[in-house]
Amino acid sequence: MPIYDYRCNECGNELEALQKISDAPLQTCPACAKDGLVKLVSASSFRLKGGGWYETDFKTGKRKHGTQDSGSGSSGGAAPAAADT
Repeated sequence: MPIYDYRCNECGNELEALQKISDAPLQTCPACAKDGLVKLVSASSFRLKGGGWYETDFKTGKRKHGTQDSGSGSSGGAAPAAADT
């Protein structure tokens, strides 16, 4: 859920509220109990918590990019070595 910033036009109090996108904007200030809250435009921020985000999603075995051990000692985006025939 996003965190929204609000400021009260009556008393100047600023607060953050964790709300669903579908929730109606807050109107009543908790500090002065007047209907003066306005939603502020701010930079969005969120945190992806836990393991398995993007690099490891839906991948199995050694195909987990960035998680396998490097046996050759080279770093970065080198292509895998061709198999000897």
